[in-house]
Amino acid sequence: MQNNLKAGDRVRLISMTDDFDPIPAGTPGTVVGVYPHGDWTQVDVDWDTDRSLMLSIPPDQVAIVATEADKTN
Repeated sequence: MQNNLKAGDRVRLISMTDDFDPIPAGTPGTVVGVYPHGDWTQVDVDWDTDRSLMLSIPPDQVAIVATEADKTN
C-alpha cells in the first residue's frame, strides 16, 4: 500500500522510529510529494498539526485514509 502513495493522499501515521522529535502515531496529514530512492521512499507530508516532516519508508509507516469521496465511488 505505501508504495502507491501520491501527492494529495490523506494518510495517518502508524509509526516513525528514526526522528528525535517524531510526529505522534495516529496523526493525519496530506502527502505533498513522493521521492523514490531505490529500496526506500521519501514522502513529504503536511501534518494536520501544522507541522511538515518527511517520512522515510521504510522504516516509517503510514496508512492511506479513505475520504468521504472515496467511500461513495
